[in-house]
Amino acid sequence: MRKVNVIGVGMTNFTTPKELIPYTTMGLSAVRDALKDSGINYDEIDQAYTGWVYADSCAGEKILYDVGMTGIPIFNVNNNCSTGSNALYLARQAVASGVSECALALGFEQMTPGALGSTFMDRPMPMETFFTKLFEIQEPVEGAPPAAMLFGGAGVEYMEKYGTKPETFGKIAVKARKHAENNERAVFRNLLSLEEIMESPHQFGPLTRFQCCPPTCGAAAAIICSDEFAAQHGISDSVFISGQSMITDFTSSFEDKSAMKIVGYDMTSAAAKDVYEQAGVGPEEVDVVELHDCFTANELITYEGLGLTPEGTAEKFIEDGDNTYGGKVVTNPSGGLLSKGHPLGATGLAQCAELVWQLRGECGSRQVDDAKIGLQHNIGLGGAAVVTMYQKN
Repeated sequence: MRKVNVIGVGMTNFTTPKELIPYTTMGLSAVRDALKDSGINYDEIDQAYTGWVYADSCAGEKILYDVGMTGIPIFNVNNNCSTGSNALYLARQAVASGVSECALALGFEQMTPGALGSTFMDRPMPMETFFTKLFEIQEPVEGAPPAAMLFGGAGVEYMEKYGTKPETFGKIAVKARKHAENNERAVFRNLLSLEEIMESPHQFGPLTRFQCCPPTCGAAAAIICSDEFAAQHGISDSVFISGQSMITDFTSSFEDKSAMKIVGYDMTSAAAKDVYEQAGVGPEEVDVVELHDCFTANELITYEGLGLTPEGTAEKFIEDGDNTYGGKVVTNPSGGLLSKGHPLGATGLAQCAELVWQLRGECGSRQVDDAKIGLQHNIGLGGAAVVTMYQKN
């Protein structure tokens, strides 16, 4: 397998659904920005992988045909919230295996207001087993958002296991807003106090409204290539992917009667271990992380799933400030899904863009000092977890 370089990234500002920006406009903007960043032309790309959750078939072609109609293969991907990273995974795999020299990964989403729900009600739901198993271990609450019951249930399990205070989860949201304040592309940049977060409407378990990511619209893209392609184009300052793993559910997700495992703890842990082995780098060497904080509860358990802190120590990790600037590892300097926003199909590639900018030293007031190694974690229930490590060339 060949080394794979990320030579260009692009990302739109993330917005609320009320802005009514078409997915075509957002996707086109992200691709053009990635092309400009890479310094290459669209006709030099030989494959494209596009991803979204809420759009009709062939939406990827609809966007890319306005960039150019070069006859290249265009693949469309949908794997819930991990969709963007799935597109990147496939593009990387094509370049690493020698099938492609230069590939594009694009993720986008035009969402509607309100909690996530199913589109097709006349057929089996892919998430049916997840909720069936969840409700075997916790009672459903009428009116609670379904996703909040899943991830809030994981938070309840962690609290019962380790005695974690509800305010500890709230402090993650405080951090997210503080980080997003310095991100011009983030949807929520206003600061919130812990009191404001804890007093916002209760959703489920330890979660309040400000501890849940908002429906968001946006797009992001990445252009990747082989060393040979980079050399031919005089590209020498790129970031490369030193490890990447995609894991789907194990039997433990459903058989162990654990809400934490239902929402992907075992997938995260397995993918992270795989990536550390591929890269020859341990979690203690990671400088900056973009992880899937769709809810504060998921960020907390993911600290441990990624091995950033030992099991049972996430509360101390937060209290000591080891998850932010001046601590052990800066998590979600972009503001994360909680504050930057979570347009489902775009999230994985937005995380990629942030880490590439961080490793290049291009993040201005949110820059992580001397960042050399970045770790990305993107999860989609249904389900898949993708963990990716980036390093400076």
